[in-house]
Amino acid sequence: MAPQKLSSFFLIFFVLLQSLSSADSQAFIGVNCGQVADNLPPPAETVKLIQSTSIQKVRLYGADPAIIKALANTGIGIVIGASNGDIPALAADPNFAGQWVNNNILAYYPASKIIVVNVGNEVVTSGDQNLIPQLLPAMQNVQNALNAASLGGRIKVSTVHAMSILSQSDPPSSGLFSPVFGDSLKALLQFHKENGSPLMINPYPFFAYQSDPRPETLAFCLFQPNAGRVDSGNGIKYMNMFDAQVDAVRSALNAWGFKEIQIVVAETGWPYKGDPNEVGPSMDNAKAYNGNLINHLRSMVGTPLMPGISVDTYIFALYDEDLKPGPGSERSFGLFKPDLSTTYDAGLSKNSQVRTIICHPTSFENMFEPKTENKFQGHKENICFQSNDNRF
Repeated sequence: MAPQKLSSFFLIFFVLLQSLSSADSQAFIGVNCGQVADNLPPPAETVKLIQSTSIQKVRLYGADPAIIKALANTGIGIVIGASNGDIPALAADPNFAGQWVNNNILAYYPASKIIVVNVGNEVVTSGDQNLIPQLLPAMQNVQNALNAASLGGRIKVSTVHAMSILSQSDPPSSGLFSPVFGDSLKALLQFHKENGSPLMINPYPFFAYQSDPRPETLAFCLFQPNAGRVDSGNGIKYMNMFDAQVDAVRSALNAWGFKEIQIVVAETGWPYKGDPNEVGPSMDNAKAYNGNLINHLRSMVGTPLMPGISVDTYIFALYDEDLKPGPGSERSFGLFKPDLSTTYDAGLSKNSQVRTIICHPTSFENMFEPKTENKFQGHKENICFQSNDNRF
């Protein structure tokens, strides 16, 4: 390579490296912060803890004012929630929706960077036939209230779904939404399309392993070396369950004609302990899943059906919630302990960030050949970074 080319090479490489070093380069990594506990640290300490990590977004299940205030002026994106119990009033009364937005958003925004409002949690699959038809009107009223405050393009309105909204997910290319939810779900998806808001889902490879507790399934779920699984529909080989689950949702969206709707992973995680009769919970498994998931997201490789982009992913959870009912695993998903120490090292410390830069071996050399602009722009292997603009 000529000296002039070499100089240009290092200049461009430095610019790309700087792009990866920005905070936005990690904007797809979030964490869930639940409150069903009696031993949580004060919000200010929690915010300092989050700031010491590469976490850029926090999902709350409600709209706790103390946490929202503590996150002010940090630049951390905040997802807040309206409870399932709020849905009837939000649906029935636009004035109630307007007041809810005033109290829970306008009182803190923009100092507190609220980016998404989730109206309800797993409502569609709840089986509550009184609540389900009220979900869309509630979302519409919240959206209208945001529009009235000139925030409709800045703060998105969504709701969170369990993976059971799918009637079929294996292989991923066959992913389909359950016809049981047909009309209701199609109307919700049309809302997302019209408002540019994401479909938020809760994929848990942990539960997939519990239903098929073979060693090869565990490796597939933990992003560990395995033989992979070939999708019989398109021949793609999947090397981990997370990609397979997310792509099943992508296939379901595409099958219904909603190719433009983005997917956000609202929850995923792995418990570090559980009851004696539970299959899968362990410190090693939790560390492997979350650590490898974070590395997978940072690689920007994406999924087979969505290459070159990391789906925004909120890991469950920041802390254990010691008051949650159910099996022991339900109270053992925390990445950190109430004393702010790590439960295990998942690689979230700013000092432990590992960024993968993948370029075609000849991409920079080709950049300086005559008439190669289109070649550089047209081949994904020549692109060394991915912008995260307009992400949720």
